[in-house]
Amino acid sequence: MNFYTRKWIKPEDLNPNGTLFGGTLLRWIDEEAVIYAIVQLGNPNIVTKYISEINFVSSARTGDIIEMGIEAIDFGRTSLTMRCEVRNKITRKTILSIDKLVFVNLNDEGTPTPHGKTEIHYNYLGIEPDKRD
Repeated sequence: MNFYTRKWIKPEDLNPNGTLFGGTLLRWIDEEAVIYAIVQLGNPNIVTKYISEINFVSSARTGDIIEMGIEAIDFGRTSLTMRCEVRNKITRKTILSIDKLVFVNLNDEGTPTPHGKTEIHYNYLGIEPDKRD
């Protein structure tokens, strides 16, 4: 899994307990995952269909830097399934894991439509990604 997106936890990201608000983290994950799906499927008309059990393992506090890793694990006829891990950039301690996020490819009328993709593409515009972990 590649970890490309990082967030610096600020006071406005916290819940009343002084730790990262889960809803904020889930919003960031959903946004990152849909962008990944749009790029993979080549279509801006993508919607979140399903998110499996969310396992909050630990939390983050002000000043922490977290990173989100997303990995495509399956292509359906009209869907793309991914998994996600969020971890502390410095300690590498897992903050959250989600086994399944499913996104559906839509046509201009909003109907699920086949995307014709069968594999992950990492080489965008001839640029190879670095293999950060």
